Amino acid sequence: MVVNAANPYLAGCGGLDGALHRAAGPELLAACQALPAVEGVRCPTGESRLTEGFRLPARWVVHAVGSIFSRSQDPEGELASAVRSAFVLAEQVGARTIGLPALSCGCYGFPPRLAAPIAVAVAYERPWNLHRAVFVLSERGLLSVWDRAIRAAEGQRARRVSGDSAPSAL
Repeated sequence: MVVNAANPYLAGCGGLDGALHRAAGPELLAACQALPAVEGVRCPTGESRLTEGFRLPARWVVHAVGSIFSRSQDPEGELASAVRSAFVLAEQVGARTIGLPALSCGCYGFPPRLAAPIAVAVAYERPWNLHRAVFVLSERGLLSVWDRAIRAAEGQRARRVSGDSAPSAL
């Protein structure tokens, strides 16, 4: 399962969202447009929606809408909610692996140094019924930020629990 950094309209615009839509084919946009909308919004900020992956190697796409950092009254809470929602949907369809991007860190302007600990904390907040969670990152700088957040979370977790599989960053 792959998580898409989506917009509330699930319109397949630029960045990761556009790339996934192009790779999945026109069926993905049609599936997004078939989801119910309220005043054009198919997925409110802090939530996720599920579609098939169509031409992608992933069977499922979770379209998660993170917060626009400069416009939100609670960007941290909205980001955590979007990531959590993606994990919940992954469990509901029986996914074994979830691949997550640096949600909200592109054109939504969320500083990676703030976003990484939030996303990683959600990955560690409970034993999700998944085999593996992987943060798939497009830049070396993001990788180092997420790697630090994962190491910090692992250090905290090691003091509490041992033996479970942990998220990783690619």
